Amino acid sequence: MDLAIGKKIFQKLFVFQFLALGLIGGCSQEIEGKTSGDRHDSTSPELIFSAAASMQDVLEEIKQLYLVQYPQAKITFNFGSSGSLQHQIEQGAPIDIFISAAPQQMNDLAAKKLLLNETRQDLVKNQMVLVTPEDNHSIDSFDDLIKKSIEQVALGEPNSVPAGKYAQEILTSLNLIDRIKTKAVYAKDVRQVLNYVATGNIEAGIVYRTDTAKTKNVRVVATAPPTIHSPLIYPVAIMKDSNHPEAAKQMLDFLFTSQAQAIFKKHGFISVSK
Repeated sequence: MDLAIGKKIFQKLFVFQFLALGLIGGCSQEIEGKTSGDRHDSTSPELIFSAAASMQDVLEEIKQLYLVQYPQAKITFNFGSSGSLQHQIEQGAPIDIFISAAPQQMNDLAAKKLLLNETRQDLVKNQMVLVTPEDNHSIDSFDDLIKKSIEQVALGEPNSVPAGKYAQEILTSLNLIDRIKTKAVYAKDVRQVLNYVATGNIEAGIVYRTDTAKTKNVRVVATAPPTIHSPLIYPVAIMKDSNHPEAAKQMLDFLFTSQAQAIFKKHGFISVSK
């Protein structure tokens, strides 16, 4: 099949899924507010905003603030693993803005010239932590994962989930990766890792600190030093094929306002300037 035709078919299927199911690649939310500058629509363009699953809570709060200033805007959030979102964009999904949980996915898109020039920026940073069920007190450090009593450890799939890649780097740096290989249970995104632990189905998991803020039934037992894994930076960019580049730029700029940055801080994200 011709590549261009294949992409057009994928775009139609992507939009159809959204209209029929109301969610794409994990979870989507539509909000309304006022935007301008759409090159196809003289009223209020609808932005499709793909973001790493770990961004869900903070973006849902930021959208409420955005609505105050732009009450007619239409934004559909599309949350999932950064790798799957990258794949959607490469296949031609009509995404306007993308936030990845690691630079690699954005680097790959840049290499394929899928980013709008001069729109990529580093948004915020995060930390990786080891969590256990709230009532589990047999684990106090990463080294405890090799205990015989610990049967399973939840990790993100390293090939598609940045949190999984960071976890792999952490365990490798600590010389634990080979010793816990048989215990590893891989998840489709960091939220699934957290759910495995919160429900008590798995004894431990490695997740973003920000994901633990509103999660009950888990406790943070250790924080990974940033020196033992790649920089945990969330880049953001507008896609080259965005249907609404000016409206997307307005939303992108809003993410860097002091009000939005205060919400990121509230949710545990760290400023890139620190």
